[in-house]
Amino acid sequence: MNYSYKGKILISTPDISGDIFSRSVVLIVDHNENGAFGLILNKKNKNMSSRLLEIFEFQVAVYDGGPVENDKIFFICKGKKITEEYLAIDEEYYLTEDIEKVISSILDQQISINDVKVFSGYSGWSSQQLESEILRKIWTPVDVYNLDYTSPNDQSLWKNIMQNLGGDYLLWANAPEDVSMN
Repeated sequence: MNYSYKGKILISTPDISGDIFSRSVVLIVDHNENGAFGLILNKKNKNMSSRLLEIFEFQVAVYDGGPVENDKIFFICKGKKITEEYLAIDEEYYLTEDIEKVISSILDQQISINDVKVFSGYSGWSSQQLESEILRKIWTPVDVYNLDYTSPNDQSLWKNIMQNLGGDYLLWANAPEDVSMN
């Protein structure tokens, strides 16, 4: 493997499939010769968010991390490491599955809920699959600086990044969600 997309953002190109990746912004958390692992940053799961409100009795936004293993919960946390079971994303952010430690740290006010983003499932690619999809222009890799991975995001994130890329991306950013209606 010559290049890793770890830490990069992938922007999906518009399509008419309407699947979970349509207009998605994916953070690549890990990428090596065995494949890639990422989380969709801008697809809120309203049903799962409502279920967690009932359990925790405080509002928790849950995002669809991707179509793989939707029964698994992942957390991107900002700042202080609250568990030894984590994967560093960069100097400020890390990924963990340690649900007990995350919840107890929020309840004990060791960390703020605003410094945590919750994901159901993940996005995964087998060896060379991501590279192939990028070559076929399904994804556009982007270096995005100063993006808060724990902030609430919606479809405006995809549109804003597309607009900032300019050129043809500006056209895509302003296209209707169902491009067949264009």
